[in-house]
Amino acid sequence: MALALIIDDEVDLCRLMQMTLKKMGIESKVAYDYATGISHLQAYNFDFCLTDLKLPDGTGLDIVKFISKNYAKTPVAVITAHGSMDLAIEALKLGAFDFVNKPLELSRLRQLVENALKVAENAHKLNCKEVYDPFSNRLIGHSNAIAQLKTTIQKLARSQAPVFLWGESGTGKEVVAKLIHDLSPRCSANFVPVNCGAIPSELMESEFFGHKKGSFTGATADKEGLFQQANGGTLFLDEVADLPISMQVKLLRAIQEKKIRPIGSTQEIAVDVRLLSATHKNLAKLVETGEFRQDLYYRINVIEVKLPSLNERRDDILLLANHFISLIADDWGLAQPPTLSNEAAVQLTNHHFAGNVRELRNILERAITLADDNVIEGHHLNLPLSAANVPHDTHRIHEAHEITETPNHPVLSIPSQPSISKVAPLAEAKSASNSPLNTSYSSNLFANGYKIKPNIQLAPTPTQSNHEALTHESLTLNAPIGSINAPNLAQPSAEEGPLPAEGLEEYLMNQERKVIIAALNCSGWNRTQAAKLLNTTFRSLRYRMKKLGIDSDSDIHSDSDED
Repeated sequence: MALALIIDDEVDLCRLMQMTLKKMGIESKVAYDYATGISHLQAYNFDFCLTDLKLPDGTGLDIVKFISKNYAKTPVAVITAHGSMDLAIEALKLGAFDFVNKPLELSRLRQLVENALKVAENAHKLNCKEVYDPFSNRLIGHSNAIAQLKTTIQKLARSQAPVFLWGESGTGKEVVAKLIHDLSPRCSANFVPVNCGAIPSELMESEFFGHKKGSFTGATADKEGLFQQANGGTLFLDEVADLPISMQVKLLRAIQEKKIRPIGSTQEIAVDVRLLSATHKNLAKLVETGEFRQDLYYRINVIEVKLPSLNERRDDILLLANHFISLIADDWGLAQPPTLSNEAAVQLTNHHFAGNVRELRNILERAITLADDNVIEGHHLNLPLSAANVPHDTHRIHEAHEITETPNHPVLSIPSQPSISKVAPLAEAKSASNSPLNTSYSSNLFANGYKIKPNIQLAPTPTQSNHEALTHESLTLNAPIGSINAPNLAQPSAEEGPLPAEGLEEYLMNQERKVIIAALNCSGWNRTQAAKLLNTTFRSLRYRMKKLGIDSDSDIHSDSDED
C-alpha cells in the first residue's frame, strides 16, 4: 500500500485529505509543522508528499528544496492559498511536480494524487535495466549537448510544470515535447500539438475552447476545443509567439484557473492539461516591445529549455544523416539504404545548417533522388562551395570567369551578377517563351556530361541564331569539374554584385524552377522528354517538380509520361 506524507498546520484540512487518501487505498502520515515533516521524511519511505506553502516554523518551499536534494525520486506537490500563484510557480521551479489551490476540490486532489503515484511508478521503471531506451531512434546523438538535454527531459517528465522550449527553427522542439509527454504520468492520455500561427485569429477561440451548437453562424454542432481534447494529457503550443494579444488574455485565464468556457456556454469546464510551448522567436524581447503579455510569459515560462542547434552538435551530424537515410529508404521502399562517400561525409560535417535537422533531412532526400547508384557522392548533396566543405583536390578558385570554346562544348560564362528576379507564376511561365527551343542542340549539350547548376548560364555561340538560344527561360549548366574556373565565393568582388537578398536556398530554388520550366516548354510539357533534355531520370524530375510546386496541372501535358 502506498504511503503519503501530509504537511499542513490546518487540522481539519489534514483530516479531510487523510480521509480522501484512505478511500483511495493510501495510508498517510501527518505533520503540522516543518520540523515534524523533516523528521517523518527521515524515518519513513514515502511514495509522495503534500505540503502547504505556509508553515509555523518554515515554508513549503523549504520542504520542496529538502526533498529535491535528499529524496529526488519522491514527488512533492504544494498546496497554495488563493492569490499565491507566484509562490506556486517558484515551487515548481525548485522541483515540485504540481500544485493544488485552496479551498481544496476533492476531484482535483484525487487527480493530483493519481499523477503523483504515476510519477513514482515511472521513476521506478526508468531505473530498471530491462526497460528500453526511451530516446532510441527519437533523439539521436551522443554529443554533450544532447546528453544534457536527455537528462533535462527526464527531470521535466516527472514535473507537471509548464515548459517553454526555445530554439532555432528545425531543432526538434516538437520531438522534445513529445518525449516529455511520453515519459510523464500523462503518457496514456492525448498529446495535442497545435501551431498557433496556422489558426486564423477569428477561429482561434473556438479552436482552443470549443463551442456550442448555434453559438454563431456555421456552428451546426457542439465542438470540443483543444483544451478538452488534451484533458488529462499534454497541450503543445508551437509558435506561441504568434498568438494575438486578444487570445493571450483568454489563454492566461485558462492556464491560471484550469477552467475553460466554450463559446455559447454559460458554465465553465474544469480541465487538467499540462502546457508545453515553443517558439523560435525571442519572447523576452517581444514582452519588452509589448507584442507579448508579460503575465502570460511568466505563466508559460516556468521552466525554460534551450535546444542546441545542429551547428552546436557537429559530432551528431553523421549519426543523424545515417538515421535519416534509413528512414527515407524505408519510406521510399528502397531495397538497401544508400551510403555516404567520404567526400559527402566531410561536406555534411563542415556545412553550416541554417535550417538545422530539418535542412539535413531535405538535403539527404534530394541526394538520394539524384544518386546514380547506392553511394551518395559529394556533388549529389548540391551544397554551396566553400573552403570548409570542398575536398582539397577540388579547390579551384580563380579570378577568371570564362572558358574558351571546345569542339564539343559551347562557350560557358558565369554571370557577373546573379539574377534574383522573381519567377513568374506557372500559367505565365508556360506562355512566356515566344521562341521555340532547339531540342537536338539541347540534347547534345546534356549528353556531354553537364549537370544542373544554378550559377552558370548558357550563352549563345556567334553561329547560333537567336531562336535557338534560351532567351527567356535560360538553362543553367554545370560543366565537368576542371573545365571551368570557379569564382571566389568566400569574398565576392564588387564586380559580382550583392548576394541574393532572398537567401541561398530560395535563390537556388528559383533558378532550378526556371530551368525545369524551360525544358518543359521545349518538350511541350512532356515530362519524359523534358527529363531526357535535362539528362536526368523521370523520377528525379517528378520529385523536383513536386518540390517546386510546378506539377499541379502537368497531367494534361503528359500523354506519354511513364514511370
